[in-house]
Amino acid sequence: MVRTLSVAVLALAVVGLAAAEELKSGPQAGQDVPGPFHPLNVTGENANEKHCLFCEFGEAPVAMIFAREASPAVVKLAQKIDAAASKAKELCSAVIFCSDDAALPKKAAEAAKQAGLKKVVFAIDNPAGPDGYKVAKDADVTVVLYLDRSVKSNFAFKKGELGDKQVEQVVAELAKILPK
Repeated sequence: MVRTLSVAVLALAVVGLAAAEELKSGPQAGQDVPGPFHPLNVTGENANEKHCLFCEFGEAPVAMIFAREASPAVVKLAQKIDAAASKAKELCSAVIFCSDDAALPKKAAEAAKQAGLKKVVFAIDNPAGPDGYKVAKDADVTVVLYLDRSVKSNFAFKKGELGDKQVEQVVAELAKILPK
């Protein structure tokens, strides 16, 4: 009896620990997107200017990615979303790099060019991310999919967790924000 109870307590502790380690970053599904912010746009119509993408995108379906660096996985995700945005013209998208790396604007612009991105805007904000967006320090990549400024899906990945499988999961979730 004691052994069974001990195993049950240990199992509950492991489940509790796993739940405690779940990474939450950015506004969550069902919440409203916090509002305007003005990152330095590196690409797009407002390149080299601080411009509010939240304001520009309005009520449209949006894929907004917050990332720490222009890693190959982030660029691959941006390419997949760019391809979806080329098909679904109403889809707006941006990668907001949360960093104070002075070399990042040049690196990000080059990465966007090499990836052939046409619709995804690369921009840079401070390392903590925009005020009110609650981008977790431990999140290497946070993806927020929203429509009518209401979050429909959220993904948060620690460094090294964003791979092909996760990219495909994010892309599949675009169906939640795109018209049928």
